[in-house]
Amino acid sequence: MFARTVGVVCAAPALALALVGCQALSGSGGEPARPSAPQSARHPSGHGAVFLAVGECGSRGRTSFDEVPCGSESAVARVAARFEGGATVGPACPPRTDFVLHISEDRPASDENGDGTVARGYACMRNLEEPHPGDPGAGGGPRTIVGDCVYTAGEGRVRETACDGSGERAPQYRVRSAVPARPDCPASTALYVALGGSFPVGCAVRV
Repeated sequence: MFARTVGVVCAAPALALALVGCQALSGSGGEPARPSAPQSARHPSGHGAVFLAVGECGSRGRTSFDEVPCGSESAVARVAARFEGGATVGPACPPRTDFVLHISEDRPASDENGDGTVARGYACMRNLEEPHPGDPGAGGGPRTIVGDCVYTAGEGRVRETACDGSGERAPQYRVRSAVPARPDCPASTALYVALGGSFPVGCAVRV
């Protein structure tokens, strides 16, 4: 009998100012929820209509990210995908995204929650250099993908961890394949993990 679990996979702490906190997973194989996080980049005056467009790079400041040329010494990450709206309801980032950057604009007159900013969307970021927590088995990133490992965290939950054992917890399961539905998983499957996308069910085996 296969395990039925609900898990939360947290992004690695690299570039903590810009990370989505955690991504909830459902053992049902449905689309994982993508909770909101504090906005961490401001759209300053003088930029074009799209701040941090696809292919552009950002630099981590003291409290937020700034757009800089990708050849700059201060550039730390490149935009792999860019979407308008909120990450909780918008499209999922590419599988190897290292972290998600929420972008807002200083427009107090249009502010809805009193913090002086208006959300403009989110950018899926890939570090220019290692580490890459979004890589398969690395133990982080905003998505769980084929090659990632998880461990049980109690109360029917699992969390992502590095497959090489370098994380705080040892891996217990590894996602070996992604399929459209549970019946498509191989007989060796010990755990189902929700991945989202066109192949939303992850088939995980014990390690």
